[in-house]
Amino acid sequence: MLDWILAALVLIGAFFTLVGSIGLYKLPDFYMRLHGPTKATTLGVGAILIASVLYFSFTTEAASLHEILVTMFLFITAPVSAHLMAKAALHIQLKKVERTRIDSSFHQ
Repeated sequence: MLDWILAALVLIGAFFTLVGSIGLYKLPDFYMRLHGPTKATTLGVGAILIASVLYFSFTTEAASLHEILVTMFLFITAPVSAHLMAKAALHIQLKKVERTRIDSSFHQ
């Protein structure tokens, strides 16, 4: 049963990582491209890391602290860095495509 769970987590992680990477390549402007690595790829890498935690926790009879710390670091830093990059792009008034909608409450 563990093998099926690990396989599902790795496949889900690979799928979301692929979708995030394609989004990073295909989307037309910075604001849209920001979603690829921060949303889908974070979820994909997180699923792969959780699979790694489960595998090493069950095979070595000890908690896999390294992967847990990497997962926590990833889920904490990805939204913060995306927010900072978006605020910097708004501050320097980075060019955007017509259909990118920016909430007026962000401008101060």
